[in-house]
Amino acid sequence: MVTGEGEPAPFRPRFPWIGGDLQTLRDFLTAADRRYAAQSATVLQFAMPDGTGDRLSGVLERPLAPRDGRPLAVLIHGLTGCAESLYLRRTAARLLQVGYPVLRLNLRGAGAARPLCREQYHSGRSEDLRAVLERLPADVTGAGLILVGWSLGGNMLLKGLAEFGADLPIRAAAAISAPIDLAAAAARLAAPRNALYQRWLLTRMKREAFGGPAPLTPQQRRQLAAVRTVAGYDDAFTAPRNGFADAADYYARCSAAQFMPGIPVPTLVVYACDDPWIPAIAYRSFDWEGNPRLVPLLTHTGGHVGFHGAGGRVWSDDRLLAFLERTVGSAQPALSRRATSTAK
Repeated sequence: MVTGEGEPAPFRPRFPWIGGDLQTLRDFLTAADRRYAAQSATVLQFAMPDGTGDRLSGVLERPLAPRDGRPLAVLIHGLTGCAESLYLRRTAARLLQVGYPVLRLNLRGAGAARPLCREQYHSGRSEDLRAVLERLPADVTGAGLILVGWSLGGNMLLKGLAEFGADLPIRAAAAISAPIDLAAAAARLAAPRNALYQRWLLTRMKREAFGGPAPLTPQQRRQLAAVRTVAGYDDAFTAPRNGFADAADYYARCSAAQFMPGIPVPTLVVYACDDPWIPAIAYRSFDWEGNPRLVPLLTHTGGHVGFHGAGGRVWSDDRLLAFLERTVGSAQPALSRRATSTAK
């Protein structure tokens, strides 16, 4: 249950999607409605300034009924996702309906950006996000920015907000199901009860790695073929390719929890305590009172990037729109008051 400004209704799962696993799997187990309202859309590319020649891509969509003062919403996908992921498209549709322009971003080497990049995204590559934000067209950033990230994209976002949130016109942000302690999340995925989840993720991660334009060495191919856990993948592939000593070093330096006390903009943080991928301890132990700009909404249930609620709506989208109405609903930026969670 959640209490706070506006008294948002507690999350009530949609029958029969009861419990964290079914909430997580709902979109994979049903013929989800993947239709998307036609909007004015433009594909953008963003050259990265690091000398690699890599270019990120995104889909910029403008609402049919724009409203003055609505910032551009930049949506950031999670691990093995892309700009076409269902949760991004669904949230984009909700935002467009109420007048927000939207950029659905492909991180480095994801989705349509895969053939444009020799390197790949990871959960701490927040410098890529900054580079994109600094290269956005001026005609869509006049009212500022709002940023929304899911899962890995949420961790990257929270880290980035602390690093450059005060330097850019970011008016509000939201992170949903973010693994703010990366080592704990990797350990949870390696648990026997999550064997199918881990196998599914690893298959997709390896497909991304093997499918890029930069050829892998025979040794890298052998190492990746032998990997059996997400942590093993990060140890053999993510860490050495990105300047980390090993997976433990990568997790320690990139976990968002250590950055969150320094976030300078109003930020909604949504997490379900029955998330099968991400243990609750980092959320329960975090000092939310230490940064009044963070608005935690911690629920008993909801799964990982789930929150499929009664009435056929996604509760995290409802809460995002309500949060934005309080923080950026007017033409001038405004700080929201905090909400607190009673989830135990």
